[in-house]
Amino acid sequence: MWPDNQTERDFLNFASVADTVAEVIEQSAGRPVSVGVSGAWGVGKSSMIRMIRRALEQRATDEGRKFLFVEFNAWLYQGYDDARAALVEVIADTLMAEAEKTKTGLEKVTELLKRVDWLRAARLSAGSAAALALGMPPLGLAGEVVQLCRQVLSGVAGDRAKAEVDDLASGVITAAAGLIRPKAESSPPKEIEAIRACFREAVTEMGVTLVLLIDDLDRCLPVTTISTLEAIRLFLFLENTAFVIAADDQMIKHAVKHHFEGVDSDTATNYFDKLVQVPIRVPPLGTQEVRAYMMLLFVEDSRLDAAVKENIRESVCGRLGLTWQGKRVDRSFVESLHTGLPPELVSRLDTADRLAPVMTTASHIAGNPRLIKRFLNALAIRMAMARSQGVGVDEAALAKMLLFERCADPKAYAELTKAVVEDDEGKASLLADWEEKTLAGEDLKLPTSWDNDFVREWLALAPRLADLDLRGVLYVSREHAPLITPEDRLSSRAAELLSALLEHPDMAADLRQELSEVPAPERSIMMQKLLDRARQDQVWGTPPILDACLAVAEVDAAQASGIAAFLSQRPAAQIKPSIVPKISDRPWAPQVFEAWKTAGVSSQVEKAIAQQGEDGNITV
Repeated sequence: MWPDNQTERDFLNFASVADTVAEVIEQSAGRPVSVGVSGAWGVGKSSMIRMIRRALEQRATDEGRKFLFVEFNAWLYQGYDDARAALVEVIADTLMAEAEKTKTGLEKVTELLKRVDWLRAARLSAGSAAALALGMPPLGLAGEVVQLCRQVLSGVAGDRAKAEVDDLASGVITAAAGLIRPKAESSPPKEIEAIRACFREAVTEMGVTLVLLIDDLDRCLPVTTISTLEAIRLFLFLENTAFVIAADDQMIKHAVKHHFEGVDSDTATNYFDKLVQVPIRVPPLGTQEVRAYMMLLFVEDSRLDAAVKENIRESVCGRLGLTWQGKRVDRSFVESLHTGLPPELVSRLDTADRLAPVMTTASHIAGNPRLIKRFLNALAIRMAMARSQGVGVDEAALAKMLLFERCADPKAYAELTKAVVEDDEGKASLLADWEEKTLAGEDLKLPTSWDNDFVREWLALAPRLADLDLRGVLYVSREHAPLITPEDRLSSRAAELLSALLEHPDMAADLRQELSEVPAPERSIMMQKLLDRARQDQVWGTPPILDACLAVAEVDAAQASGIAAFLSQRPAAQIKPSIVPKISDRPWAPQVFEAWKTAGVSSQVEKAIAQQGEDGNITV
């Protein structure tokens, strides 16, 4: 299992991008700089942030530069605090910890902390000039005042609304009274400038470059997103500051358009662009990167020593930097990095090798690292379930089925599972012709729900599922879709009888009366399941399951043909003489004996058959 969170360990050769960003910040030499790390959900923005921090920490160690890091996740504060005040307070707390350690800048940092309350008060009085100066929309009590004022001024509201304005205004003043430190000479522009001045003087005196790492903005509601971006403006372009903002730029544009009603797409784009000087986009993953990522995840989950894992990781990332030269990251390359890889790891590397092209192009995964990790976690959970319950499952087959479950049309998946549960051997026979033609490079004509590029690529993946018993795979996959088997269509009484026959087949003779009371369609299902169990026996003398099959055939003549056909098809080497007298008095026995003789059973069996004929029981 792999944790679904950010990491400093580079599995995708992103370190080169992180080093580039670190170099930009270092070369700014105290001049303000802002970097935007953009990309869709799950592509690795948070990991990129952590790699950038690590690269800056390494440079500070090597060259004596002093970076002070502030990590801020606005999503954590959403619904609990004002994003502006929360950001300033986190910055001030970080500066205070450093000031107390170095005994520098204490006075300025203390003053900065005091002004956090003014920001919270400004939020409560958001309809005031202070809020407008901060770019804040009317919120809370003040927002209600503004809305009612608009109604009164427009003549829409009546006397009741005018009275509500007075009451709400009093509420705003009362709510803010405990937070605002009244100063006769104070004004919003002066307070804002005082915050900036305190911060500027503190970092200058402390001799640090403050690096603010802003993450998860694209998880926030529009109002929190905008509040955080507006708070960033307080410190943006001040000396000795560097901002690294990780967000999906499309989500930021959505938040701007949602918050500032009426703005067009260009205005929304310009809003974010004005905050970001250096835009960096997390590179999308191609097949080579997806294959490398999956293989490194498997290596990380293996029993190899930590030093070996790290050597493989570094080698793979180095190889990814050469893929433009035609170098490949595949199973052969990873195997060449260390002799004696565990067999189970080699098998999983082979699975990654085969799945990577489809996982790169399939629309429901599209090479997204987080979705790849979740896919592999789901695979690991199902394999663990199979092991704990003693269900024999081939991991490669399970991975192929899981991929189909995630990415194919739900109707096609339902048709596939239906084919498996209705087949006597649990095989997906409907795939046989398609898989054969796909491997031969022939054109396919597929049903509507199957007719797409993903299915065609999927059919080419090994192993061929039409050749495998997939019942175990479906059993451990049933959290997605219930496993509807033929016995699920049995009445409760018939299901109880089937369980009794399977668990105690030698007691079948005692259940004949109860079996005769079961409807014929249900007896047919019961016989089918008994024969499925009988196929597990490799020696046919008088196995107990035979008693159960004979009991059903005795009360339902229509089922006799099923047991006769089954016994006729047993390999000659499995037939033992003791079965002959067991079935010799059955009407269908002659055809079975004839089939065995044609198949070349042993002389002992032939002698037993002949003996029954001499006794007058059968005629062959």
